[in-house]
Amino acid sequence: MKNDEGYIKFQADWAKTEALPRAFLSDLIEARDRLHELGLIGVYPDGVGYGNISKRWDAAGRFTISGTATGHLKNLGPEHFSLVTQVDIPSNRLRCKGPALASSESMSHAAIYLQCPDINAVIHVHDSGMWKKWIGKAPTTPESASYGSPEMAEEISELLADPVGKAWKFLVMAGHREGCISFGKDLEEALKALLFLKG
Repeated sequence: MKNDEGYIKFQADWAKTEALPRAFLSDLIEARDRLHELGLIGVYPDGVGYGNISKRWDAAGRFTISGTATGHLKNLGPEHFSLVTQVDIPSNRLRCKGPALASSESMSHAAIYLQCPDINAVIHVHDSGMWKKWIGKAPTTPESASYGSPEMAEEISELLADPVGKAWKFLVMAGHREGCISFGKDLEEALKALLFLKG
């Protein structure tokens, strides 16, 4: 099977600008570097990176997310994040600004923020054990929905429209091998849900 993981599928209107304030990003950077240390964000032997993390910027649905092709880096700085300012899921287009281009999984993060106004943090990781343990038990997107696609974003929205699905604060991506997402009212809650289910 061809590995196209980690590559951007959306069309991006990217304005390359200065980094966002470190004060806003500090908890995001700390959480991301911890996940990298745990191997939940990283890079495969073939050089393809995996995993990303985001935080809501404002009530309008804008969010800041780790940049694409950063999985190989042990530590991130403000220069490795992007602010997603507009998303059109059906057209698979987004606008972002910052020193880095938004992650390939930005559409999945956007779907969660748009569906759940009370969710302020999203974490996407790869873990074979957790994926195998929870696939079909926790809320799970269909195998036909591939990563970074409008179909994946739409399936995530449907899962979270169900209060039971949303209550899990976690979902498994059947069509994105090893891919799992956690989310919460803040980064602490999203991390707690993820690490609890990882066991």
